[in-house]
Amino acid sequence: MKPVTERDIRASFVNCSKGAAQRLPVPRDLAELPWDDLDFLGWRDGGAPDRAYLVVPFEGALTGIVLRYSAQQRGFLRRSMCSLCLTTHPGSGVSLMAAPKAGAAGREGNSVGAYMCTDLACSLYVRGKRVAEPGARIEESLTLAEQLDRMTGNLAEFVARLHA
Repeated sequence: MKPVTERDIRASFVNCSKGAAQRLPVPRDLAELPWDDLDFLGWRDGGAPDRAYLVVPFEGALTGIVLRYSAQQRGFLRRSMCSLCLTTHPGSGVSLMAAPKAGAAGREGNSVGAYMCTDLACSLYVRGKRVAEPGARIEESLTLAEQLDRMTGNLAEFVARLHA
């Protein structure tokens, strides 16, 4: 992903008002992020335990998405798999993230959801730059490029459903 600025991020949101986009917290360490290893920017809201944000390159532009998820902890014996990167996590490492749809459908209360890594670090898990725990990534015969294509394709499907 190409580095983005705070202005780029705030202008990209499609499922909240412009005023809400101006008020949401943006990562302070944008200059230090490993942009070459990121396929999208994702972060959790430190002030609101049920909120997270994604900024995704989609169809030639950035698309910012406000997400809600349950901050409730699950049992450590339960394992879940992220629907984007296919990394498995114990406990609360995967959450159902729901996003209000863009436009009139979102104002009517319609939303889309997907199970995602709670820390939104899918790009780093696929590249092996972050490890959830030993064995969290299934050994695959796909190349890294193919795994990244699958992850970005899964994310593009989620973003497309947001606009549909």
